[in-house]
Amino acid sequence: MKTVEQYMEMPYRMEIIPDRDEGGYVVSYPDLPGCLSTGETIEEAIRNGEDAKLAWLSAAVEQGLPINEPQQLQSYSGQFKLRIPKSLHRQLAEQASREGISMNQYCVYLLSRNAGI
Repeated sequence: MKTVEQYMEMPYRMEIIPDRDEGGYVVSYPDLPGCLSTGETIEEAIRNGEDAKLAWLSAAVEQGLPINEPQQLQSYSGQFKLRIPKSLHRQLAEQASREGISMNQYCVYLLSRNAGI
């Protein structure tokens, strides 16, 4: 088992989302289930998130619990197959053509524009 310090150096992905009910921001670490914190500002949420990560990892190491290592981007190919209705395919192809880009580029644009929803 690694030390807390070794786990703290690993590149765990931090997610920050606005808290629409209470205000401020919520920070979580998807690879560390239940590890989350809050803050009034993004900066405070990040600081509190780092403190929560340290406490979470310390408790897990102390109790001998399994700890997930961060998922790496290398485990994703960047490709997936998607079946869509022919009418949607036509609409996407036509819009991409109007924009002067490939349909693949246009779909990446649409997905990235809406990824935060």
